[in-house]
Amino acid sequence: MARNSLKDRRLVLVLHGPSLNLLGTREPEIYGRDTLGAINRRLVSSARAASVRLQAYQSNHEGELIDRVQRAAREGAAFIIINPAGYTHTSVALRDALAAVRIPFIEVHLSNIHAREPFRRQSLLAEIAVGTICGLGSRGYDLALAYALSRT
Repeated sequence: MARNSLKDRRLVLVLHGPSLNLLGTREPEIYGRDTLGAINRRLVSSARAASVRLQAYQSNHEGELIDRVQRAAREGAAFIIINPAGYTHTSVALRDALAAVRIPFIEVHLSNIHAREPFRRQSLLAEIAVGTICGLGSRGYDLALAYALSRT
């Protein structure tokens, strides 16, 4: 699938991986106090102001995330913002799905994965991502969306 601008395809998909449904209560000293709902509402509002549709999807299941990536290609999504959470370090299958659909994406992490445990420091997705934003809390999603919107 060719990589088109948001002008041609006005959909941005935001994918949230496992345990991100617990944001706001899960280790707030690491992941912050913003809930997933608050983050999604903020992103939808920003996208709407730019006349872009934004769909957010969270799953604790690898296969469901892969299915959603593949469906994004059929829907003509222009860009993906993904926080793969624990799958960052383990999911070759999610990496393969993102590579297969050829939709540009930014990898987002709330915490600085490079300053955490050694097993968290390697991302299987980073090498095929447009970019990676980490350590800026939930504002990393806003920066990723601003970049996606600038690609018009």
